[in-house]
Amino acid sequence: MATTEKNSVTVELYDLTLTERKDDRFGRVVNRKSLTEDDLINIAVSRRSDLNPTSMRSTMDILKDIAKEEIVNGSSVLFGLGYYGMGVNGVFIGDNAKWDATKHSLTIRVTPTAELRSAAKAASVDVRGMAGIGTIINSVTDVSSGEVNSRLTPGGGANLIGSKIKIVGDNAGIGISLTNQVTSEVITIPITSILVNDPSKISFIVPATLAEGDYKLSLTTQFSSAAQLLKESRTFTFDYVLNV
Repeated sequence: MATTEKNSVTVELYDLTLTERKDDRFGRVVNRKSLTEDDLINIAVSRRSDLNPTSMRSTMDILKDIAKEEIVNGSSVLFGLGYYGMGVNGVFIGDNAKWDATKHSLTIRVTPTAELRSAAKAASVDVRGMAGIGTIINSVTDVSSGEVNSRLTPGGGANLIGSKIKIVGDNAGIGISLTNQVTSEVITIPITSILVNDPSKISFIVPATLAEGDYKLSLTTQFSSAAQLLKESRTFTFDYVLNV
């Protein structure tokens, strides 16, 4: 992966409320855009006219299927910019303990390659000060599994921790939504499923019928620390993809 002057990121600052210092901040990389595999293929074709997008898609799908098959059969696989392997969650009692699906689960472990880590280190960084938007989600915890920023369990609870995230207002789209990253289907969390609705914490029940897949969580609100609501709603999309 070539490192050029174009390799750069922008960082915005947010209040760090966990420390005693009032001027402590943490940085968050500004997400320029979200790209799909088809987007990457189109970029590749635009750079090299000899490439065929249909053939590239077919080849990518074949390699993905092979990599997936090998990984779930216990292999360690270098694919793209990461090393993939299987891990185990849960405690086993005794030398002859058996697998218990209610206590144990398999998980996928991903480690970035040295190539990707080197490219990240070489990228230039522009810190442009405090973020203009006040609403931010710092973490999403799946209550059923205890996993943070990685998973949602249908029918289970989820806790959002952040700043100015209280859901209020009458504008269109107010609330929490989950967008399937493959189908683009948007699932709205009913207001009746929201158990805690505070400026720094929200707890809600994940829909029991939520289909398996990868989702992006978005929160839209008109909340303001002032007495009146914002005229325009704010939407914050959480950085991490959540697996169901």
